[in-house]
Amino acid sequence: MRPPLGQLDDRGLLRAHVAGEADAFAELVRRHRDRLWAVAVRTIGNSEDAADALQDALLSAYRSAGSYRGDAAVTTWLHRIVVNACLDRVRRRQARPTVPLPDDDGRAPAAPTDLIAARETALDVRAALAELPVEQRAALILVDVQGHPVADAAEMLGVAVGTVKSRCARGRARLAVMLGHLRNPDADQDVEATEGGAR
Repeated sequence: MRPPLGQLDDRGLLRAHVAGEADAFAELVRRHRDRLWAVAVRTIGNSEDAADALQDALLSAYRSAGSYRGDAAVTTWLHRIVVNACLDRVRRRQARPTVPLPDDDGRAPAAPTDLIAARETALDVRAALAELPVEQRAALILVDVQGHPVADAAEMLGVAVGTVKSRCARGRARLAVMLGHLRNPDADQDVEATEGGAR
């Protein structure tokens, strides 16, 4: 008799799914959906496209579970499918660009000044990430935001470890330039004061 699904590890759930257990894949998704969603939304930049990409990825994983070879962790396999779905969607969007609607969750901003500043900083970082080439963005999100080891990120992206390191280094350098004002917020005020005095 098979143990309850909640007691199976990820590989056991995938095997159970392939063997026809109706709820095994749903349990696997339930375990990892938050991290998969975080990768999708940060890679793509808006929740609507991220939801579509994640749905495509999970459908692909559901159908191709029998081809899982077991040479990587199940989470690595799932992340790779999600990242590839996101990259495909971003490339298609770049081929026929549209103007995205603001991604607002409808919640009122917090009143304290430090929370507002933190929200503004998060928006600045998110906007800067969206400006990076998608391959650099995906590498940075997996390594710096999600904390995956470089080797795991390389497996998820289907590239060499050195390629991930290179993409991360280039992405960090670009972000440092784009987000330099966050390190020295007084610089903007100094510039404004200088320009105001020059008028």
